[in-house]
Amino acid sequence: MRVVADTNTVVSAFLWGGPPAAVLVAARAGRITLFTSPVLLAELEDVLSREKFAERIVRVGSSVAQMLAGYRALATIVRPASIEPAVRDPDDDHVLACAKAAQAQLIVSRDKDLLDLREHQGIPILASADALQRFEAN
Repeated sequence: MRVVADTNTVVSAFLWGGPPAAVLVAARAGRITLFTSPVLLAELEDVLSREKFAERIVRVGSSVAQMLAGYRALATIVRPASIEPAVRDPDDDHVLACAKAAQAQLIVSRDKDLLDLREHQGIPILASADALQRFEAN
């Protein structure tokens, strides 16, 4: 299954575990294929570099550079497709553009605006726990 994980899902996976981390575990196990874009990688770096996460990153025994390198190695990078704005936050459109370019079968997000869409151009948008159930079904 081809999957795009929103930045908030990746940050949650790295810093707190739980269902978001299980999404990355599924990718490492080859059960899904993760996709990202240069814009989403830049956003991930920006978010992880915020002071409010510095202590948590140390507590999990990692660094921003290690997390970014690990995610780059795990996800396939695609050039985002051109799309019409679909949500209030332009950053969310980057997720949709990546998913379209990747021909994703699923978007995993914690973002309310994206989750409220439920799907975009036939690509379901689910929270991590719901996505994990979908992975198990395939």
